Amino acid sequence: MIVADRRMRLARSVRLFEPSRRPGVARRFDSLGGMIDPSLPEVVRIASELIRIDTSNFGGGNAKGEREAAEYVGAYLESLGLTPEYYEPIPRRTNVMARVPGRDRSKPALVVHGHLDVVPAMAEDWSVDPFAGIVQDGMLWGRGAVDMKNMNAMILTSVADILRAGEQPERDLVLAFFADEENGGVEGSALVVQNRPEWFAGATEAISEVGGYSITVDDRRAYLLQVGEKALIWIRLVARGRAGHGSRLHEDNAVTKLAEAVAAIGRTRWPIRLTATTEALLDGLSALSGRPVDDPDALAAAAGPAEAFLRSTFRTTTNPTVLTAGYKHNVIPERAEALIDVRVIPGTEDDVLAQLQEIVGEEITIETVVRDIGMETPFAGPLVEAMVASLGRHDPGVPVIPYLLGAGTDNKALSYLGITGYGFAPLRLPADLDFTGMFHGVDERVPVESLVFGQQVLTDLLRHY
Repeated sequence: MIVADRRMRLARSVRLFEPSRRPGVARRFDSLGGMIDPSLPEVVRIASELIRIDTSNFGGGNAKGEREAAEYVGAYLESLGLTPEYYEPIPRRTNVMARVPGRDRSKPALVVHGHLDVVPAMAEDWSVDPFAGIVQDGMLWGRGAVDMKNMNAMILTSVADILRAGEQPERDLVLAFFADEENGGVEGSALVVQNRPEWFAGATEAISEVGGYSITVDDRRAYLLQVGEKALIWIRLVARGRAGHGSRLHEDNAVTKLAEAVAAIGRTRWPIRLTATTEALLDGLSALSGRPVDDPDALAAAAGPAEAFLRSTFRTTTNPTVLTAGYKHNVIPERAEALIDVRVIPGTEDDVLAQLQEIVGEEITIETVVRDIGMETPFAGPLVEAMVASLGRHDPGVPVIPYLLGAGTDNKALSYLGITGYGFAPLRLPADLDFTGMFHGVDERVPVESLVFGQQVLTDLLRHY
């Protein structure tokens, strides 16, 4: 649980939101890449400060932890007159929540959530310090600028705009910021849902990341609204052989067996398998481009930089990500392992696992490390209509198209409480920006004007829905 002196640290950290008035804060930011320009929009400043709190999550319980980021968020919420609650089921894996009373409390509450952790960044690969949160060339750079400290800042500042104006949202808002999403939420949202379900009392719907952003299809802009997610299965391949000297003629080599299995999986091209959502996506892309829907991959190519992201929603993907074997150059190891990131069309999980076993053969053991559900919900209903309308008020005449996310979010955990989740982190983006390639990529960045646009759209939604 939260340590006893947290309230004192929260009281100190709340002063960070006025950096121009605090010399000590200026010194702190100087050590992290310079003081944040106080003339920048608040949403950009908050996102930058969150990026500067390194919450790298290496997976498997190896993480720096989200405690300082959760305290920062809690301090901000307290500055708005809200009462944050914390849940730290594992040391430093901190989750924070606050409820904002709405005008009409008879309406079901809306969960607006983000995650505080980020995937690691290798600084030597970046052109900037990935944890400096700098603004240059009209962009906010850093790990989390896209996934998803940008959206966390949009949530905080949207609620701030409403409350500072002396207003209330239309309905109760449950603001939740989770730990460990980049590890499947095992030490974050999964434990919150299990042990703090009362946080979400009265909530029936949720919005979070990876939706509401724009793509450009043959010079025409459209927005993608996420109404589903592929299932997640993280597996470990285990190959066993006979240990021995590296100089020997040796036919029972675990590394060789593993390499063959990994190559077989990595080269597998899974067939296209459309769902109601991906069929609707193709219809929308076809209407924009004038191209037929009979070749989904070719149609996705009309979306420019978003092509690879969209193509992954049409089929299962199985990507090798980690190899582990051996301990010395001249020792043949007895065991070799590989991690595979499997993302599956909802409803095909068992079939895919059976096919993977056939691909790698009987000598390879497949262990399931994490398995979570896929989801799909209709592109219809009052919340969908409200999200589309909010985008329309700020970017009139631009179509909104449903899509199935190839990855996953903490909406999976909330679904166990009967809460329907959508991806809605609205961003109007330049046509040539490979936004989807920024997720877990090098030189992650987002345009400042896109953040401002998104915060305005989100504020509009929370005021009216």
